Formats: sequence, structure tokens, C-alpha cells
Amino acid sequence: MRRARLAPLICTAILALTPAAALAQVDPGADARAASDLLAKATRALDEADGAASRVKALSQTVRAFEAGLRAMRVGMRQAAIAAQTLERDLASRDAEISQLLGVLSSINTTPAPVTLLHPAGPVGTARSGMLLADVTPALNARAAVLRANLEELASLRALQQSAARKLTEGLAAAQEARTRLSQAIADREDLPRRFTEDPVKTALLIASTESLDGFASGLSQIAVGEAPGSLPGIEDRKGSLPLPVEGRILRRAGEADAAGITRPGIVMAAPPRALVTTPAAATLRYHGPLLDYGNVAILEPQSGILLVFAGMDVVYGEIGQVLPGGSPVGLMGGLGAPGGQADDEIVPPELLEAATEWTQTLYIEVRQGDTAVDPALWFKTDKDE
Repeated sequence: MRRARLAPLICTAILALTPAAALAQVDPGADARAASDLLAKATRALDEADGAASRVKALSQTVRAFEAGLRAMRVGMRQAAIAAQTLERDLASRDAEISQLLGVLSSINTTPAPVTLLHPAGPVGTARSGMLLADVTPALNARAAVLRANLEELASLRALQQSAARKLTEGLAAAQEARTRLSQAIADREDLPRRFTEDPVKTALLIASTESLDGFASGLSQIAVGEAPGSLPGIEDRKGSLPLPVEGRILRRAGEADAAGITRPGIVMAAPPRALVTTPAAATLRYHGPLLDYGNVAILEPQSGILLVFAGMDVVYGEIGQVLPGGSPVGLMGGLGAPGGQADDEIVPPELLEAATEWTQTLYIEVRQGDTAVDPALWFKTDKDE
């Protein structure tokens, strides 16, 4: 009699334990392992960089490799966190059903065998009850297996998060070492040609008398001493295909107003913390340093009459008057800005791990032809997914 009453309860509990169909079929473990491989390759590259013919080039590639690996690791961690939260919520929402199922199973196990053979309808009812339970048992086992798999997956995801956090910490430390070595290699570099020597007094006077980027750019020729005649080969044939100087996404295009309603002729890119900024082509470094309200600025001249302006970096590299090869580092974006003013690598807080907020730094890019600013989209390849 009791067994007959339990059968419908078991059916209800089984149906309630069906996993949510909306669970995303992602494999954060695979992403985290791939990211770990990227970081391992970057670490090997860091060990080999000191023996490379061009340490600056090798270390630049290593820093970029670390950037890719760290970005991939953060994506893997984010996916693992989302998957774990989804499983936890799914299991929490089924507490009542799971408790009911356990209660039913416990009741069956404690019911004396003779009682399970009795049924108010007699032998026919007993037979029908037995057939119902026989049909229910495989489904019950299947749902129990799903529940067990979900619990095992949750434990695996938690372990993955701990391992990924450890790998991320190690990767951040190695990336910082790579950046430190890169800064030293740039400081030690003596093989770059120089087109002119900077007059620091004239530079200071130009900065003091400048009220706009236009005015500063037009006066750059005044600070050069003993400039070599002629021009670099130029970039006219690469118009529209120049690589962007930093890995990131475009926030605002030329002429689009910012939150304060201010429009500028350049584009604004969002970039990850401590991202490396590089030259899109061989260019003369006309100026680098603080300027007006733009922060740290680097102004490059890839050919006579064309200037590339990059503004908003935390660190700038090179010496004014040097000719930098294409792909050469010109600066680093800022860090996360820890309390106390420290701007260094650290584990990205959870609130910054969302896709929309992971890019916490901004780089302003302006292209000038003659005395006129032109849309950078005419020169750079900006048709990527943003």
C-alpha cells in the first residue's frame, strides 16, 4: 500500500530533476588549457630573448605573447565562473525536489519487504505497482547519474578556477619581467639611426606656448637640430592597411562626441592594462612626453608631411630624433591603478572581468597630413569586429 503511494512521488521527483536545457555547452577547461599553453610558450620565449640578435624585437614579441595568453586565461576563468554559477543556481533551485527524492528513496529502503508486496487492490494492484516501479527505476538511475555528473563538474570547475588563478598570477609576474627587460633593452639600444638631435630648450618653449595639438604639431620642426635631408620610404602604398598600434577595440571614431560632448578628429581605442603600443611602420620619433591634457604623447613621422599621434600611454619609449623600425615599442598603457597610486599588474578584479569592462585603458590616435587632421580610418585597418 505504501509502495503504491510512493510511485507517483518518484515520478514527480524524477521529472523535477531534469537538468535545465538552457545550460551553455562550453568547455572552459579547454580554453584554460590553451591559455596555459600560450603562457608556457611566452615564458620559453622570454628565456630565449636575451640570446636573440635583436633583444628589443624578441622581447616585444614576448610581451605580445604574454598579452594574448593572459587575455585568453581571463576568458577561460570568466567562462569557468559563469559555468560554475549556472550549475550552483540550478542545483540550489532543485533543493526541494532533491530532498523529496531522497525522502522517497529512504522510505523505500526502510519499508519491510512483506509490506511492499501488499496493495489495496489485491494481487493485480501489486503487479501494476511493481511494473510502474520497474519502468521508473531506469529513469531514476539516469537522473541520479546526471545529478552526480553535475556535482563532479562543479567540483572540477572550482578546481579549474583555482588552477587558472595560480597560472594567471605566474603569467602576470612573468609578463612584468618581460616588460622590465624590454625597457632595459630599449635603454641599452644604440644601433638606431638618428635623423636629428632635439633642442630641449626649444622643446620646452614650444610646449609652454602651445594651446592645442595643432599648434604643437606645426612647430615640431623648430626643435630639430642638424636634421638629415630627405624622408623615409613612406607609407602611401599601405594606406588603409596599417596595423593599429595596440590590441584593443575602437570606442569612438573620428568626430564622435564623448560623454562630455567633446569631439576630436582622431579615434579612441580601449586596450587592456599594460598593453604594448608599437609603431605601425618605420618612423622618426618627433616627440614623446606629456602634452596638454593628452597625457603621455608619442608623435611619429613615417614620411615627410604625415604625423601619427598616440596619446594616453603610461610609459613612453625611445629618444626624440631616432628612427624606429616598424613594430617597435613606443610605450605601455597604464595599469589598473591600485589604491595609493600604484599602477602595476595585478589580478583583474571580478567586476572588470566582464567583456565590456576588461579594456580599462584608452589610447587616442590621430593622423595629420600637412597641418590638417584626417580620419585615421583612412590609414589604419579598422574593419575588425569591435
